[in-house]
Amino acid sequence: MAKVDTYHSCPAVHRLSVKTVKDDPDKLENGFIRTHSLCEEDTSSELQRAISMETGGLPESRRSSFTGSGAMARLSWFVLSLRSWARRHLHPEDQRPDSFLERIRGPELRDFSSTDSSPQLNYEEASGLKNQWALARFNVNYSNNTNEEKKEEKKEVKEEKKEEEKKEEKKEEKKEEKKEEKKEEKKEEKKDDKKDDKKKEEEKKKEVFVMDPSADIYYRWLSIIAAPVFYNWCLIICRACFDELQMKHLTLWLILDYSSDTIYIMDMFVRFRTGFLEQGLLVRDAKKLRDNYTKTLQFKLDLLSLFPTDIGYLKFGLNYPELRFNRLFRIARLFEFFDRTETRTNYPNIFRIGNLVLYILIIIHWNGCIFFAISKQIGFGTDTWVYPNISHPEYGRLSRKYIYCLYWSTLTLTTIGETPPPVKDIEYLFVVMDFLVGVLIFATIVGNVGSMISNMNASRAEFQAKVDSIKQYLQFRKVTKDLEARVIKWFDYLWTNKKTVEEKEVLKYLPDKLKAEIAINVHLDTLRKVRIFQDCEAGLLIELVLKLQPTVFSPGDYICKKGDIGREMYIIKEGKLAVVADDGVTQFVVLSDGSYFGEISILNIKGSKAGNRRTANIRSIGYSDLFCLSKDDLMEALTEYPDAKKALEEKGRQILMKDNLIDEEAAKAGADPKDLEEKIEKLESALDILQNRFARLLAEYTASQAKVKQRLVKVETKVKKYGSGTLSDAGDDAEKPAEEKKN
Repeated sequence: MAKVDTYHSCPAVHRLSVKTVKDDPDKLENGFIRTHSLCEEDTSSELQRAISMETGGLPESRRSSFTGSGAMARLSWFVLSLRSWARRHLHPEDQRPDSFLERIRGPELRDFSSTDSSPQLNYEEASGLKNQWALARFNVNYSNNTNEEKKEEKKEVKEEKKEEEKKEEKKEEKKEEKKEEKKEEKKEEKKDDKKDDKKKEEEKKKEVFVMDPSADIYYRWLSIIAAPVFYNWCLIICRACFDELQMKHLTLWLILDYSSDTIYIMDMFVRFRTGFLEQGLLVRDAKKLRDNYTKTLQFKLDLLSLFPTDIGYLKFGLNYPELRFNRLFRIARLFEFFDRTETRTNYPNIFRIGNLVLYILIIIHWNGCIFFAISKQIGFGTDTWVYPNISHPEYGRLSRKYIYCLYWSTLTLTTIGETPPPVKDIEYLFVVMDFLVGVLIFATIVGNVGSMISNMNASRAEFQAKVDSIKQYLQFRKVTKDLEARVIKWFDYLWTNKKTVEEKEVLKYLPDKLKAEIAINVHLDTLRKVRIFQDCEAGLLIELVLKLQPTVFSPGDYICKKGDIGREMYIIKEGKLAVVADDGVTQFVVLSDGSYFGEISILNIKGSKAGNRRTANIRSIGYSDLFCLSKDDLMEALTEYPDAKKALEEKGRQILMKDNLIDEEAAKAGADPKDLEEKIEKLESALDILQNRFARLLAEYTASQAKVKQRLVKVETKVKKYGSGTLSDAGDDAEKPAEEKKN
């Protein structure tokens, strides 16, 4: 019975302890086992000592009966549970939010749930031990469980700490990696900046001195290089044919030759540094400039012109200047100089004539030198065609030799005079070549000189044609002699003062921006003198400047008369005008350069007492140059500047108020009926134009519709006669020729 009671009592205690732990997991979560395990161990040990002392002297049967009954065990467990309950409720602890406990809540509960079988196993082992108390065994087992749990918890805490430390280390490593990446990025940026700086420095280094072909310095260099080219073309052939010229001034020729070679070498460097335009910009890259020059034919010719053929002097002697004929390949520089001079000079026609004469003289010079060389090869004085014998004192002089050859060459090429006939075959061939060249030269001279003279007199011929047509008209209409004389004098004034040029015709080929700049340069200062335009926008002034028309009035002409409708305003550029009475003799005021009038009439200000009528008679005293601005042009320009229009009208109104020429009531009233009439007239004219266009379109539409109807009627008649198959056959027949044509 004792064993059975013990068996039934002790497990109950174990079940009670396990149940309490299992049923109240919050105690574990709040650290109940950790906080109270020591107290429980102390109390359990004290109770065990007391029980052992009380039961130590009892017999074994009594001891077994006590354990069997389990009264003392139950009492001790009751005391412990009561003490723990009192401590828990008298000293409550707030549950701390512990992320660690939250993470291990599930596994802890599973561990404690798995301990249901462990007390039974411990009890079965303890049932075989008679000298051990169930309470002691329970306390020992419970304390052992708590210690193991503590160790496990400590291990888990340590592991969590390690994991957290590892995470922190990883975070720190990531931060360090980020810092290192940032440092590397900064280093790369610095490297890139250094590379960019190096590239910029390289570009700056590459952007060497470049000579702009349109600059003045380039033109000056062309004038320098043209001198040695012209020297070589004129004197090398002469020195090669006339031995006396070469040997008498040998030192001078050597100095000039090698000076020209030096300039040639310098010109090569200039060629390598001559810029060219790429996408509208001047190229300054040395490599591009070099490649651009080396790919041209002129580079090869320049190299040939610098080839050191003078080494032949060592073998043949200094009496052979023809070894330097390769220097003539640089003639392109001479042509370029002539072209640029023609565009820069103010007298291009005269320059063209002079240039043509120079070419003819060079050809005659070369032909004469070749004639002397052929005569020397055949023998002087051997026949009548060659140069006479130089043993004769008169023909032995150097000047006589050159002049005779030049005279013979001129006669031959121009085919003007008679020359001795050739005797030998080579002489005949040379004369035939000279005649052909002479014919070409003569045709070139006649054609070029004729076109140059016609170009020089083109403006005069055009002006004279206008004068002739006016004269014919005056004679046809039987105009009085006085009026005809005034017209002719007016034309003479225009021609003598060079005012026959029509600005629009001359400037029509220029872009609008250049036109505006020229007009601003010429007329803007004059326009700014007008009071109403002094504070206007720059854009409006530019628009008005482009619309100014120059006009010339002869002496006694009326610019305007009192009562005339004002459609223009005038600005005096040059001359004098007089404000005269109705008799035309009495002068009130004399207007001179910079004066203006008529600005109020073209603004059409409301309430003006004079309206758009002229209020004075203005007459030209002498020849007067005026700028005219029409009302239509002003209003067209003001459509894009409404604020400027209001400002101009306000200024005009203030001027009229000062002169007491405005009706304030009319100004305050509504729109001027005259303005409304003008607007209605414009609308009517626009409507008429639209009606005409609509009528044309309607007529075209009706005509096309009638044609379509006729075609449809024809198709219907064919279908009725032959059926629908005829149309398909006709279509097939039309397609076959088209396919045949394609094939």
